[in-house]
Amino acid sequence: MNVQDARDFVARNHRGVLATIKRDGRPQLSNVAYALDQDGRIKVSVTRDRAKTRNLQRDPRASLAIQSDNWYQYLVVEATAELQDGASTPADLRRIYEMIAGKPHPDWAEFDEAMRREARLVLALTIERMYPLE
Repeated sequence: MNVQDARDFVARNHRGVLATIKRDGRPQLSNVAYALDQDGRIKVSVTRDRAKTRNLQRDPRASLAIQSDNWYQYLVVEATAELQDGASTPADLRRIYEMIAGKPHPDWAEFDEAMRREARLVLALTIERMYPLE
C-alpha cells in the first residue's frame, strides 16, 4: 500500500481504535468513529471529560488502528493530537457527523443541543506515519 492508497483507506473507513497514553505509560484504548477531513487531518468528536481527552491534553501522541471488513486489511496511523474548542466547533461537529453518516442529521437543533450537553469538542489528528505500507 503506497501513501495515497493508505489515505484512501483512511478516508473510506470511519471506525477505529484510538490509543492514547495513560499517566502510568500504558495505552488507553477507545473505539471511535472518525472522518478524514479536507485539511488532511483525522477528526473525531470527543467529550471533554473522557480519559482519552485528558490523556491527550497531557501527551498529544496518539495511534489509530483502522480495520476493514477483511480482518487482514488494516492500517495504523501514528499522529499528534490537537483538541479544538472554539467558535467553529459546532460547524465542525456537524461536518464530522455528515462525513461519517454520509448524510445530514435529521434534526440539527437536536444535534447541536446534544453536542453542548455532552461538552463535545473536536480531536484533530495530524498524520505523521502510517503502516503497513508497501
